[in-house]
Amino acid sequence: MDKNFILYVQTSDAPERQYSPLVLAQTAKAMDIKAIVYYLGQGLRILKPGEAEKIKLGDFPSVKEMIDKTLKAGVEILVCEASKRMLNWDKVELIPGTKIVGAATLNDLVLEAGGTMWF
Repeated sequence: MDKNFILYVQTSDAPERQYSPLVLAQTAKAMDIKAIVYYLGQGLRILKPGEAEKIKLGDFPSVKEMIDKTLKAGVEILVCEASKRMLNWDKVELIPGTKIVGAATLNDLVLEAGGTMWF
């Protein structure tokens, strides 16, 4: 277990739930804490090109801008392969910079992380 590693798991495509894991991951990175955002289930819908641009709440930038900033900060954004199959997406284009990984990766990351937060 690495107490200097936080895993943020995004399970939802609800607009109001998109900002927290991205803001927290950026903040962790600024605090010199390893951060990974893992998209699971319905959360994958946000990663299709054009979807994250549609979400902008309050005075925050769009979710797409937040994702770009998160990636630029050096935070990995991982995407669950099994969730992709669950959504019946054989061939799908996702936001550049994301990486599709197997379901076992989530189990490994949860066991490795010092903390895990689910959204």
